[in-house]
Amino acid sequence: MADRLHTPLCDKLGIEYPIVLAGMAAGGQAQSTAPTPVKLVAAVTNAGGLGVMGDNFANLDELDAGIKELRSLVGDRPFGVDFLLPAVRAEVTTTNKEEIYAQIERDHPNHVAVVEELIREHGLERAGLGPSEPMSTDLLNRKIEVLLDNKVPVFAAALGDPAMMTERAHDQGMQVIGMVGAVRHAERHVAANVDIITAQGTEAGGHTGYISTMVLVPQVVDAVAPMPVLAAGGIGSGRHLATALALGAQGAWVGTAFLTSEETNIPDDHQQQILRGQSSDFTTSKFMSGKNQRSYNNAVKQAWADSGLENLDMPLQGILQEPFTRAAKAAGRY
Repeated sequence: MADRLHTPLCDKLGIEYPIVLAGMAAGGQAQSTAPTPVKLVAAVTNAGGLGVMGDNFANLDELDAGIKELRSLVGDRPFGVDFLLPAVRAEVTTTNKEEIYAQIERDHPNHVAVVEELIREHGLERAGLGPSEPMSTDLLNRKIEVLLDNKVPVFAAALGDPAMMTERAHDQGMQVIGMVGAVRHAERHVAANVDIITAQGTEAGGHTGYISTMVLVPQVVDAVAPMPVLAAGGIGSGRHLATALALGAQGAWVGTAFLTSEETNIPDDHQQQILRGQSSDFTTSKFMSGKNQRSYNNAVKQAWADSGLENLDMPLQGILQEPFTRAAKAAGRY
Protein backbone atom coordinates (compact mmCIF):
# COMPACT_ATOMS: atom_id res chain seq x y z
CA MET A 1 0.00 0.00 0.00
CA ALA A 2 1.28 3.44 -0.90
CA ASP A 3 2.45 5.63 1.97
CA ARG A 4 -0.37 8.14 2.34
CA LEU A 5 1.96 10.54 4.15
CA HIS A 6 4.38 10.67 1.23
CA THR A 7 3.34 13.69 -0.80
CA PRO A 8 4.87 15.34 -3.89
CA LEU A 9 6.52 17.81 -1.50
CA CYS A 10 8.56 14.94 -0.06
CA ASP A 11 10.01 14.19 -3.48
CA LYS A 12 10.65 17.87 -4.13
CA LEU A 13 12.64 18.29 -0.91
CA GLY A 14 14.14 14.81 -0.79
CA ILE A 15 12.53 13.88 2.53
CA GLU A 16 10.54 10.89 3.79
CA TYR A 17 7.78 12.66 5.70
CA PRO A 18 5.99 15.95 4.94
CA ILE A 19 7.08 17.59 8.18
CA VAL A 20 9.29 20.68 8.25
CA LEU A 21 10.78 22.07 11.44
CA ALA A 22 10.08 25.79 11.74
CA GLY A 23 13.30 27.77 11.98
CA MET A 24 12.66 29.33 15.36
CA ALA A 25 14.98 31.80 17.05
CA ALA A 26 15.07 33.72 20.31
CA GLY A 27 15.81 37.42 20.23
CA GLY A 28 19.10 38.40 21.80
CA GLN A 29 20.16 34.85 22.61
CA ALA A 30 23.15 32.97 21.31
CA GLN A 31 22.43 30.06 18.99
CA SER A 32 23.47 27.59 21.69
CA THR A 33 20.44 28.64 23.73
CA ALA A 34 17.99 29.28 20.88
CA PRO A 35 14.94 27.03 20.41
CA THR A 36 16.37 25.51 17.22
CA PRO A 37 19.92 24.52 18.13
CA VAL A 38 21.84 22.49 15.57
CA LYS A 39 21.11 19.19 17.34
CA LEU A 40 17.34 19.71 17.04
CA VAL A 41 17.57 20.62 13.35
CA ALA A 42 19.74 17.57 12.73
CA ALA A 43 17.36 15.30 14.65
CA VAL A 44 14.41 16.31 12.46
CA THR A 45 16.37 15.92 9.23
CA ASN A 46 17.82 12.56 10.28
CA ALA A 47 14.34 11.33 11.23
CA GLY A 48 13.14 11.95 7.67
CA GLY A 49 11.72 15.46 7.87
CA LEU A 50 13.32 18.76 6.89
CA GLY A 51 15.16 20.46 9.71
CA VAL A 52 15.33 24.23 9.36
CA MET A 53 17.72 26.28 11.47
CA GLY A 54 16.57 29.69 12.65
CA ASP A 55 19.26 32.32 12.13
CA ASN A 56 19.96 33.53 15.63
CA PHE A 57 23.70 33.95 15.37
CA ALA A 58 25.60 36.90 16.77
CA ASN A 59 27.62 37.34 13.58
CA LEU A 60 28.25 35.91 10.13
CA ASP A 61 31.17 33.74 11.28
CA GLU A 62 28.86 31.98 13.74
CA LEU A 63 26.23 31.52 11.03
CA ASP A 64 28.86 29.96 8.78
CA ALA A 65 30.09 27.68 11.58
CA GLY A 66 26.53 26.65 12.48
CA ILE A 67 25.80 25.59 8.90
CA LYS A 68 29.02 23.59 8.72
CA GLU A 69 28.28 21.87 12.04
CA LEU A 70 24.77 20.99 10.89
CA ARG A 71 26.06 19.55 7.63
CA SER A 72 28.52 17.38 9.57
CA LEU A 73 25.58 15.88 11.49
CA VAL A 74 23.21 15.25 8.58
CA GLY A 75 25.61 14.37 5.77
CA ASP A 76 23.88 14.52 2.40
CA ARG A 77 20.38 14.83 3.86
CA PRO A 78 18.61 18.13 3.12
CA PHE A 79 18.24 20.98 5.60
CA GLY A 80 17.31 24.63 5.57
CA VAL A 81 18.16 27.98 7.11
CA ASP A 82 15.52 30.54 7.96
CA PHE A 83 15.72 34.25 8.69
CA LEU A 84 13.51 37.30 8.58
CA LEU A 85 13.20 39.62 5.60
CA PRO A 86 10.63 42.10 6.94
CA ALA A 87 9.10 44.29 4.25
CA VAL A 88 8.48 47.15 6.68
CA ARG A 89 11.39 48.04 8.90
CA ALA A 90 13.14 51.11 10.20
CA GLU A 91 16.25 51.62 8.08
CA VAL A 92 19.31 52.09 10.26
CA THR A 93 22.37 54.01 9.07
CA THR A 94 24.83 52.54 11.55
CA THR A 95 25.76 49.12 12.89
CA ASN A 96 26.53 50.64 16.29
CA LYS A 97 23.71 49.65 18.62
CA GLU A 98 24.70 52.26 21.18
CA GLU A 99 24.13 54.97 18.57
CA ILE A 100 20.79 53.44 17.61
CA TYR A 101 19.72 53.23 21.26
CA ALA A 102 20.72 56.87 21.78
CA GLN A 103 18.49 57.76 18.84
CA ILE A 104 15.62 55.82 20.43
CA GLU A 105 16.20 57.69 23.69
CA ARG A 106 15.96 61.01 21.84
CA ASP A 107 12.98 60.16 19.66
CA HIS A 108 11.00 57.85 21.96
CA PRO A 109 11.68 58.75 25.61
CA ASN A 110 8.37 57.31 26.81
CA HIS A 111 9.24 53.92 25.36
CA VAL A 112 12.60 53.95 27.10
CA ALA A 113 10.87 54.89 30.36
CA VAL A 114 8.73 51.73 30.14
CA VAL A 115 11.84 49.57 29.77
CA GLU A 116 13.62 51.26 32.67
CA GLU A 117 10.55 50.82 34.87
CA LEU A 118 10.39 47.12 34.00
CA ILE A 119 14.02 46.72 35.04
CA ARG A 120 13.33 48.43 38.38
CA GLU A 121 10.02 46.69 38.99
CA HIS A 122 11.53 43.24 38.53
CA GLY A 123 14.62 43.98 40.60
CA LEU A 124 17.09 43.48 37.76
CA GLU A 125 20.53 44.90 37.17
CA ARG A 126 20.43 46.79 33.89
CA ALA A 127 22.30 45.00 31.11
CA GLY A 128 24.01 46.41 28.06
CA LEU A 129 23.11 45.80 24.46
CA GLY A 130 23.89 42.48 22.81
CA PRO A 131 26.69 41.81 20.31
CA SER A 132 24.52 41.00 17.30
CA GLU A 133 24.45 43.46 14.41
CA PRO A 134 21.11 45.27 13.95
CA MET A 135 18.98 44.28 11.00
CA SER A 136 19.64 46.19 7.80
CA THR A 137 19.49 45.59 4.06
CA ASP A 138 23.27 45.30 3.96
CA LEU A 139 23.30 42.68 6.73
CA LEU A 140 20.60 40.64 4.99
CA ASN A 141 22.61 40.62 1.77
CA ARG A 142 25.72 39.46 3.62
CA LYS A 143 23.74 36.68 5.32
CA ILE A 144 22.45 35.53 1.96
CA GLU A 145 26.02 35.33 0.68
CA VAL A 146 26.90 33.00 3.57
CA LEU A 147 24.03 30.69 2.59
CA LEU A 148 25.10 30.72 -1.05
CA ASP A 149 28.76 30.11 -0.21
CA ASN A 150 27.73 27.07 1.86
CA LYS A 151 25.31 25.80 -0.81
CA VAL A 152 22.50 25.48 1.73
CA PRO A 153 19.80 23.25 0.15
CA VAL A 154 16.78 25.29 1.32
CA PHE A 155 16.26 28.89 2.39
CA ALA A 156 13.07 29.87 4.21
CA ALA A 157 11.94 33.47 4.54
CA ALA A 158 9.83 33.37 7.68
CA LEU A 159 8.84 37.00 7.25
CA GLY A 160 8.95 39.23 4.20
CA ASP A 161 9.68 38.90 0.49
CA PRO A 162 12.64 36.77 -0.70
CA ALA A 163 12.61 38.25 -4.23
CA MET A 164 16.02 39.80 -3.53
CA MET A 165 17.68 36.40 -3.61
CA THR A 166 15.53 33.81 -5.43
CA GLU A 167 17.39 34.06 -8.73
CA ARG A 168 20.79 33.63 -7.08
CA ALA A 169 19.41 30.74 -5.02
CA HIS A 170 18.05 28.92 -8.04
CA ASP A 171 21.30 29.38 -9.94
CA GLN A 172 22.97 26.99 -7.49
CA GLY A 173 20.03 24.66 -6.90
CA MET A 174 18.81 26.15 -3.61
CA GLN A 175 15.04 25.96 -3.06
CA VAL A 176 13.23 28.91 -1.49
CA ILE A 177 10.28 28.75 0.89
CA GLY A 178 8.20 31.87 1.43
CA MET A 179 5.87 32.29 4.39
CA VAL A 180 2.54 34.06 4.01
CA GLY A 181 -0.32 35.16 6.23
CA ALA A 182 -2.71 36.22 3.46
CA VAL A 183 -3.44 35.41 -0.18
CA ARG A 184 -1.95 38.71 -1.34
CA HIS A 185 1.36 37.72 0.24
CA ALA A 186 1.21 34.38 -1.58
CA GLU A 187 0.65 36.09 -4.91
CA ARG A 188 3.70 38.26 -4.27
CA HIS A 189 5.78 35.18 -3.51
CA VAL A 190 4.64 33.49 -6.71
CA ALA A 191 5.82 36.58 -8.59
CA ALA A 192 9.14 36.29 -6.74
CA ASN A 193 9.46 32.72 -8.07
CA VAL A 194 9.66 30.89 -4.75
CA ASP A 195 9.46 27.09 -4.83
CA ILE A 196 7.20 26.40 -1.85
CA ILE A 197 4.80 28.53 0.16
CA THR A 198 4.07 28.17 3.86
CA ALA A 199 0.57 29.38 4.73
CA GLN A 200 0.75 30.27 8.41
CA GLY A 201 -2.41 30.93 10.35
CA THR A 202 -2.70 33.19 13.35
CA GLU A 203 -2.60 30.20 15.73
CA ALA A 204 1.15 29.96 15.19
CA GLY A 205 3.65 30.81 17.89
CA GLY A 206 6.14 33.59 17.27
CA HIS A 207 5.68 35.99 14.36
CA THR A 208 2.26 35.42 12.85
CA GLY A 209 -0.63 36.98 10.97
CA TYR A 210 -4.33 37.45 11.61
CA ILE A 211 -6.18 34.81 9.54
CA SER A 212 -6.86 31.36 11.00
CA THR A 213 -5.09 28.31 9.62
CA MET A 214 -8.33 26.54 8.68
CA VAL A 215 -9.38 29.50 6.53
CA LEU A 216 -5.99 30.51 5.16
CA VAL A 217 -4.58 27.19 3.96
CA PRO A 218 -7.26 26.31 1.36
CA GLN A 219 -7.33 29.92 0.17
CA VAL A 220 -3.59 29.87 -0.49
CA VAL A 221 -3.66 26.36 -1.98
CA ASP A 222 -6.25 27.50 -4.52
CA ALA A 223 -4.47 30.78 -5.24
CA VAL A 224 -1.03 29.33 -6.00
CA ALA A 225 -1.80 25.87 -7.46
CA PRO A 226 0.09 23.84 -8.53
CA MET A 227 2.83 25.25 -6.26
CA PRO A 228 3.14 23.11 -3.11
CA VAL A 229 1.92 24.61 0.15
CA LEU A 230 2.95 23.86 3.73
CA ALA A 231 0.34 24.47 6.43
CA ALA A 232 1.45 26.19 9.63
CA GLY A 233 -0.16 27.49 12.79
CA GLY A 234 -1.44 25.31 15.62
CA ILE A 235 -0.23 22.03 14.11
CA GLY A 236 0.84 19.85 17.00
CA SER A 237 -0.37 16.31 16.33
CA GLY A 238 -1.04 13.73 13.64
CA ARG A 239 -4.67 14.83 13.48
CA HIS A 240 -3.55 18.34 12.65
CA LEU A 241 -1.23 17.04 9.92
CA ALA A 242 -4.04 14.93 8.45
CA THR A 243 -6.30 17.99 8.46
CA ALA A 244 -3.63 20.07 6.73
CA LEU A 245 -3.37 17.46 3.97
CA ALA A 246 -7.16 17.37 3.66
CA LEU A 247 -7.14 21.15 3.18
CA GLY A 248 -4.85 20.72 0.19
CA ALA A 249 -1.47 21.34 1.79
CA GLN A 250 1.33 18.92 0.95
CA GLY A 251 2.93 19.08 4.37
CA ALA A 252 3.22 20.94 7.65
CA TRP A 253 5.57 23.57 9.04
CA VAL A 254 5.78 22.74 12.76
CA GLY A 255 7.45 24.80 15.45
CA THR A 256 5.96 24.91 18.94
CA ALA A 257 5.42 21.14 19.16
CA PHE A 258 9.18 20.61 18.84
CA LEU A 259 9.89 22.99 21.73
CA THR A 260 8.95 20.19 24.12
CA SER A 261 11.65 17.88 22.75
CA GLU A 262 14.84 16.90 24.55
CA GLU A 263 16.94 18.50 21.82
CA THR A 264 15.65 22.02 22.38
CA ASN A 265 17.30 24.39 24.83
CA ILE A 266 14.45 26.48 26.15
CA PRO A 267 14.05 26.74 29.95
CA ASP A 268 12.03 24.02 31.69
CA ASP A 269 9.48 26.61 32.82
CA HIS A 270 8.80 27.53 29.20
CA GLN A 271 8.32 23.90 28.25
CA GLN A 272 5.81 23.50 31.06
CA GLN A 273 3.94 26.60 29.89
CA ILE A 274 3.58 24.98 26.47
CA LEU A 275 2.56 21.60 27.86
CA ARG A 276 0.14 22.87 30.50
CA GLY A 277 -1.03 26.17 29.05
CA GLN A 278 -4.51 26.75 27.69
CA SER A 279 -5.18 28.34 24.32
CA SER A 280 -6.20 31.57 26.04
CA ASP A 281 -2.77 31.78 27.71
CA PHE A 282 -1.11 32.55 24.37
CA THR A 283 -2.00 35.85 22.74
CA THR A 284 -0.54 38.16 20.11
CA SER A 285 1.32 41.41 20.61
CA LYS A 286 3.98 43.52 18.88
CA PHE A 287 5.77 44.39 22.12
CA MET A 288 8.87 42.26 21.59
CA SER A 289 9.98 42.92 18.02
CA GLY A 290 7.59 45.43 16.49
CA LYS A 291 5.89 42.65 14.49
CA ASN A 292 2.85 40.65 15.55
CA GLN A 293 3.91 37.66 17.67
CA ARG A 294 2.04 34.99 19.63
CA SER A 295 3.56 34.23 23.01
CA TYR A 296 2.68 33.25 26.57
CA ASN A 297 0.97 35.97 28.57
CA ASN A 298 3.13 37.57 31.24
CA ALA A 299 3.57 40.76 33.25
CA VAL A 300 5.96 42.32 30.74
CA LYS A 301 3.52 41.87 27.90
CA GLN A 302 0.78 43.40 30.03
CA ALA A 303 2.96 46.37 30.98
CA TRP A 304 3.44 47.26 27.33
CA ALA A 305 -0.27 46.89 26.66
CA ASP A 306 -1.06 49.15 29.62
CA SER A 307 1.40 51.79 28.40
CA GLY A 308 -0.73 52.52 25.35
CA LEU A 309 2.42 53.23 23.31
CA GLU A 310 2.74 52.36 19.63
CA ASN A 311 5.40 49.74 19.01
CA LEU A 312 8.47 50.78 17.06
CA ASP A 313 9.35 49.21 13.72
CA MET A 314 11.95 46.48 13.42
CA PRO A 315 14.73 46.51 14.49
CA LEU A 316 14.13 49.41 16.90
CA GLN A 317 11.58 47.67 19.14
CA GLY A 318 13.92 44.73 19.71
CA ILE A 319 16.90 46.98 20.44
CA LEU A 320 14.74 49.02 22.82
CA GLN A 321 13.96 45.84 24.80
CA GLU A 322 17.52 44.50 25.04
CA PRO A 323 18.56 46.16 28.33
CA PHE A 324 15.60 44.42 29.98
CA THR A 325 15.62 41.06 28.16
CA ARG A 326 19.37 40.61 28.61
CA ALA A 327 19.11 41.62 32.28
CA ALA A 328 16.37 39.05 32.83
CA LYS A 329 18.40 36.34 31.13
CA ALA A 330 21.50 37.21 33.19
CA ALA A 331 19.40 36.79 36.33
CA GLY A 332 18.09 33.42 35.15
CA ARG A 333 14.59 34.82 34.76
CA TYR A 334 13.26 33.93 31.34
